[in-house]
Amino acid sequence: MLVRIVKMGFYKQNVEVFLENFEATKTNIREFKGCTNLELYRDKKDPSIFFTYSYWESEAALENYRKSELFNSIWSKIKPLFSIRPEAWSVDKMESLK
Repeated sequence: MLVRIVKMGFYKQNVEVFLENFEATKTNIREFKGCTNLELYRDKKDPSIFFTYSYWESEAALENYRKSELFNSIWSKIKPLFSIRPEAWSVDKMESLK
């Protein structure tokens, strides 16, 4: 399983805009073919920093999403809100203990 981790920092005045956009699009992202889970985290020390963790069946599924109209629509709305350059990592989930 592939996990895509994205770190995003927003100008303080844009945090609510981002959260509203995430609320409006999260179901569409989660229901995109190949996505098995979607999580949003907020930094404890800096409330303008967020992380998304999206879980994908394969690298091809993630690439299909990244090339989709849905991704382009979302990205075009949030890109101007960033205060820092976003960072992203694709990692293989090795183990999970519950």
